[in-house]
Amino acid sequence: MERVAIDLHIHSALSPCAEDEMTPNNIVGMALIKELDFISVTDHNSSKNLPAVMKVAREIGEGICVLPGIEVTTKEEAHVLAYFPTLEGAMELDEILYAHLPEIMNRKDHFGNQYIMDENDAIIGEVDKLLISATDIGIDTLWETVTAIGGIIVPAHIDRKSYSIIASLGFIPPDLRIKTCEVSKVEPIEGITRKFMFFKDYQFIHGSDAHQLEDIAEREYFLELEDMRRATLLKYLG
Repeated sequence: MERVAIDLHIHSALSPCAEDEMTPNNIVGMALIKELDFISVTDHNSSKNLPAVMKVAREIGEGICVLPGIEVTTKEEAHVLAYFPTLEGAMELDEILYAHLPEIMNRKDHFGNQYIMDENDAIIGEVDKLLISATDIGIDTLWETVTAIGGIIVPAHIDRKSYSIIASLGFIPPDLRIKTCEVSKVEPIEGITRKFMFFKDYQFIHGSDAHQLEDIAEREYFLELEDMRRATLLKYLG
């Protein structure tokens, strides 16, 4: 078994609420400084910076493995992390989500930039629709869609009073085959299980939800995995 350090909830400059400094090279570079083993860039309702992030990780990552992911906002306004074994799976969900976003355009002066970048951190495009909007996809449909593509879902920051599945629904639908939930850095996992008895059936990970470089997790959250393959991590999570 390998003890691996994780941060599976990081935003790039594609997310309007993230700093422009959250470029592919800066994210991978900070993960190297903090000696992380697995990271996931999970932008709001999009995966368009994943190709660059994954290419940078392959070139300079020195063993860092990137798990393709997206932070989806469901129609219930719950934030859910979707993870995939391949970049292609994440890009497929990206196309689906864009079609299900409302026709609300981003106002850069108000919400922030939504930059698409290449492996050199050059800006090669921008997303026009506001990515922090809620899609019209319900949690049940999202689970079915992600599963059909070969991925899994993990409810994000379930301890928060807004934009979590608990804040939105008050519970996790029991018919969803969910194994893992994410807890914010500030919330001890033991406190979550004391608050909600039904959480005894789930396992938990911490995620930084980093929107700026210094907030990427230190080498502080660990999983025990058989190896460093993405498939192994997905099996653990899902």
